[in-house]
Amino acid sequence: MDSLIITTSTIEAFTQGVINDSLAMSYWEVIAALLSIVYLALAMKQNSLCWYAGFASTAILSWLFWDASLLMESALNIYYLVMAMYGWYMWNYGNSDQQSTESKLTISTWSPKQHALAISGVALLSLSSGYLLTNNTGAALPYLDSFTTWAAVLTTYMVAKKILENWIYWIVIDLLASYMYADRSLNVLALQMFVYVIMCFFGFKAWLTTYRLQTPSNSVASPTS
Repeated sequence: MDSLIITTSTIEAFTQGVINDSLAMSYWEVIAALLSIVYLALAMKQNSLCWYAGFASTAILSWLFWDASLLMESALNIYYLVMAMYGWYMWNYGNSDQQSTESKLTISTWSPKQHALAISGVALLSLSSGYLLTNNTGAALPYLDSFTTWAAVLTTYMVAKKILENWIYWIVIDLLASYMYADRSLNVLALQMFVYVIMCFFGFKAWLTTYRLQTPSNSVASPTS
């Protein structure tokens, strides 16, 4: 009974926090959040217009973070701006298959070795920056914050290259980010990340279906084999 009461109280507190935070959000924050959802919805359909929505959302967030003196967050979003332009170009003109007359990029996968190298790199960078943040700043959850940041940098590149497994990476990142934001009482952002998790699940299913259709010989249980 006590655990039920605690759970109910936690849910009620979170719900009230979402309501309070929503009322405090500026119009620009709302627009940025909506554009982010549009970006994901279009990316699920492999529509290159997603990069326009991503660019607009990121531009707004860059300005908001800079105005709030969150310089590192602002700098990260500058990277996202560049990747939005790169992603748009790659999706439309990035097909390097000399035997294909189609210029648009198709979905591909990474080998286990590529994933191992990528994850190892993210882990090393996360440990390094987490250590620096722990010993030189008052940052909250420094290692978790570092991991989600570096993992997001990598996974954004994967999206631009249409790597199928990017959706799996995003599910992990968004779940951890949802916890991190909830821990800091950023309830709207926590809920937004959870919505992203659900969308990423369907995004992976949609891309996997397309991948299997474009490469019938690779239509096996594991897309990375």
